[in-house]
Amino acid sequence: MATRLQRAAKVRTMYVFIVPGLLFFTVFAYLPLLGNIVAFQDYRPFKGITGSRFVGLDNFARILTDPELLQALGNTLVIALLLLVFAFPAPIILALLINSLVSSRVKRFIQSVVHLPHFLSWVIVISMWQKIFGGSGALTHVLADVGVHGFNLMSNPETFKFLVVAQSIWKNVGWGTIIYFAAIAGIPQELHEAAAIDGAGGWRRMWHVTLPGIMPVVSLLLVLEIGGILNVGFEQLLLQQPAVGKDAAQVLDTFVYHRGILGGDWGLSTAAGLLKGIVATVLIIAANRFAKRVGGSGVF
Repeated sequence: MATRLQRAAKVRTMYVFIVPGLLFFTVFAYLPLLGNIVAFQDYRPFKGITGSRFVGLDNFARILTDPELLQALGNTLVIALLLLVFAFPAPIILALLINSLVSSRVKRFIQSVVHLPHFLSWVIVISMWQKIFGGSGALTHVLADVGVHGFNLMSNPETFKFLVVAQSIWKNVGWGTIIYFAAIAGIPQELHEAAAIDGAGGWRRMWHVTLPGIMPVVSLLLVLEIGGILNVGFEQLLLQQPAVGKDAAQVLDTFVYHRGILGGDWGLSTAAGLLKGIVATVLIIAANRFAKRVGGSGVF
């Protein structure tokens, strides 16, 4: 024990840097977990947790019969699957394409351009898309000039889920490439030189050297992505619900907001959020085990 304390004392400065992060997660992540007791109560704010009636698993039973919640769950799963299929590989592909460029100046310029949308709020992003793809947007006027009238992509419920995926890719693809650029930079240059000597061109070097070299990072981020698969963008969907309706844009996060905070059904909304957290935990454990079984590196 003394040896461990001595080692800790030598790096005590490093522990000081850990304290802010530890306090953040304690205050905003771990302490709020105590509020999940509301999921087992007929919670009334004016009575508080101690005064509200305990109802056991009644709120969870209501989840199975609530049509709005089941619809929100279906929308969440569909959008999450589309994001996993299309949005997750997007930064990988972009990082590989940018890395294949010869000019370092062009690389830096493209990186700067694709990173910029990440720093815009969803309010600004959706406003920009509305100005281009909305009922009175620029694209609508262009199509009207060639005889195509009534185009309004922003209020079409049938294509809304694909619109959400496109917006997410446009906003976050540049930011996602940062980690992959770091992984590519960590690949030994000798492997590329050896492949070039053996006659491998740029495409074959990308496929047989670069891509396998970043696979540990890809598997790690895939596990984290699966763990958060039910988080499909609260602000993004909430801002666009009035245009497309709840049938297309209601997901678990917006359901909790509408039914709990606005509607006052605290028990049901908390039960839905707790169930979402349990499912996410199961998914990340399963994905982590699968990643290790196929030879990848898991999160833990």
